[in-house]
Amino acid sequence: MEDWAIQDLIRSSRHRRVALLLVASSYVTWTYQTHTFSNSIETLLVAWSLVLIQRITGNRQRSSIFASGLLGFLFVFGTFNRITFPAFLLVPSLQLIPHFLQKPFSLFATLLFAVISTFFAIYADTAFYSPGPVGFFTVFRRPIITPLNNLLYNSSTKNLALHGIHPYYQHFLANLPQLLGPAFLLLFVTPYFNVRLKSAISGVVVLSLFRHQEARFLIPTVPLILSSVQLPRRYARYWIAAWVGFNAVFGVLMGVYHQGGVIPAQIFLAEREDATQALWWRCYSPPIWLLGGKNENLNTRDLKGLEPSLMIKELQQVAPCHERAKAEKTKVRSEKKEKDGAYLVAPLSSKFLDQYTHPAANREDVSPLRFEKVWEYRNHLNLDDMDFAEDGVWETIARVLGRRGLAAWRVTKAC
Repeated sequence: MEDWAIQDLIRSSRHRRVALLLVASSYVTWTYQTHTFSNSIETLLVAWSLVLIQRITGNRQRSSIFASGLLGFLFVFGTFNRITFPAFLLVPSLQLIPHFLQKPFSLFATLLFAVISTFFAIYADTAFYSPGPVGFFTVFRRPIITPLNNLLYNSSTKNLALHGIHPYYQHFLANLPQLLGPAFLLLFVTPYFNVRLKSAISGVVVLSLFRHQEARFLIPTVPLILSSVQLPRRYARYWIAAWVGFNAVFGVLMGVYHQGGVIPAQIFLAEREDATQALWWRCYSPPIWLLGGKNENLNTRDLKGLEPSLMIKELQQVAPCHERAKAEKTKVRSEKKEKDGAYLVAPLSSKFLDQYTHPAANREDVSPLRFEKVWEYRNHLNLDDMDFAEDGVWETIARVLGRRGLAAWRVTKAC
């Protein structure tokens, strides 16, 4: 679908071949785009929305009612998928104004399909998130509008602090080079200033207004930018070698190691008979559907980037008591016989946990919490835990790479 959209957007056959080759060889395509991330879906929706805009504005003799209606549907679908979607269409949509002024039926078709799609989207969200049965008029009385709730949530700096606060230049100076590699430099060397590049620029500018900035938010810009750059003529071989090496390294890094332990950890928890509480800290949100029927008995909480002290307080609330005296008398300690168990899933690269997970810390005079490591997965890198400002560049890299891995601790407390 992505290749099809690019092929439709580019008229020059030579430019089209280069663009398709760049997009296909990008590690973003064969890591992020092979997963059902909302960012991956957004990438396809942005590309095909640009295709529809090009078809609508390029056909001056017809009203393009069908394409206009389909664009209205995609706009609503994209917005309910991710609230960042309209940012990428902010500038390209301006091309539709002259067309809609000349052909009002196209505007009517766009609005009609958008209104109908919005109603069904709100109804679906209201039915999904409401505790009781939902009727037709519930949408009008107590609607749940998820894009609005998402926007209000992300407008609060306090809420964004739970996920991480970044400088305003994070997207442009860090995230785009991470996604594009050597292709990022080509943006400053005679790029094709077309609607695709305008869409990418508008998206980056709008998303940079929010203080929480992750590289995956800019995934829709990758095919747009790669299809808008020209390969260098003088140093083509060196650039191609750098491009291949960059994508080979990041393909392994992001496709295998980055957050690679999340799914194995969830599978491990699904097999623990005593697991009733699972707290995930400083890693990706766990896919709950992997738990199967275990999801009914296991309460999964994603603490995201919660402050370490607050994370400990959360653990103290859910951790069961450990009966040290009874265990010493019977010399038997069977986890399977206990009714409940609290688990903390966190990266090994977190130095804060050392004071609790070190063997000397399992004394009641040191900490009321007892951490027992029951599972570990080494093929895991937590690249979201890189604090260069506080730890320095080399120390941060040494910590994240040297202490790579994801672990699960069974946590109990003294009562």
